[in-house]
Amino acid sequence: MDKYITLPLREEDIEDLHVGDYVYLTGVVYTARDAAHKRLCETLDAGKELPLDIKGQIFYYMGPTPAREGRVIGSAGPTTATRMDKYAPRLLDLGLKGMIGKGKRSQEVLDAVVRNKAVYFAAVGGAGALLSRCITKSEVVAYDDLGTEAIRRLEIKDFPVIVAADIYGQKIY
Repeated sequence: MDKYITLPLREEDIEDLHVGDYVYLTGVVYTARDAAHKRLCETLDAGKELPLDIKGQIFYYMGPTPAREGRVIGSAGPTTATRMDKYAPRLLDLGLKGMIGKGKRSQEVLDAVVRNKAVYFAAVGGAGALLSRCITKSEVVAYDDLGTEAIRRLEIKDFPVIVAADIYGQKIY
């Protein structure tokens, strides 16, 4: 079943999502990969405030290629989610509501998804050029020194994902 969701995610949206659903997201998501996750957790360990409010947000595990002329972003395919597994439960416990990546997640992440009423979406790997067409705006909001792994605020329209883990403990992998 195809579903269209305008972000931010609402509790009703998350409750209505089930593994295998095709979803088209419109709104704002943030990119965050390994280095950004590590820095976010180091910031928390130091007792400092995060550079963005993650409550209710979605992290897209992606590092784009440079934009071609006339485009807002280059290829924007998902990266392997397991690399963020050691950080994800903590961020979910702090209010992160969704993640977009590819591949399996650890049991700790799956438990955190259920515990926090969040969702893990899978995007199609290898389709970065097509996915980039759903991104209408991109701007770096934190950790510019990380280059492609900086945290970016993306505005997306009808961005296609599949529910890979839901609040009911179901998983696609």
